[in-house]
Amino acid sequence: QVQLVESGGGLVQAGGSLRLSCAASGRTFSNPTMGWFRQAPGKEREFVAIILWSGGRTYYADSVKGRFTISRDNAKNTVYLQMNSLKPEDTAIYYCAARLSGGIYYHKQWYDYWGQGTQVTVSS
Repeated sequence: QVQLVESGGGLVQAGGSLRLSCAASGRTFSNPTMGWFRQAPGKEREFVAIILWSGGRTYYADSVKGRFTISRDNAKNTVYLQMNSLKPEDTAIYYCAARLSGGIYYHKQWYDYWGQGTQVTVSS
């Protein structure tokens, strides 16, 4: 089993910044893909960003490219999502996810483990 615990959400004004953290524990895995997804009320859970643990390559949704940055700290088994220039449309619950077998996958169905989610609210 793998446990993912997110933190760092909150309320921020448009144009502001937040940093989300996702701490992984439990079963060890060598080269997973770690991702951030989000779900707004009444909408499907959507891809935001992923990082390949081995090599650190990153991929972003067009809607956040240039504003969000995903990164990892190997020693802490932690993934971060730095969110800048936030917009009201970024308001959602943000989920951390892990795909143990790695690879570049953008759809939620391919991910094995999920965190409980953290609320991000951007006011105008």
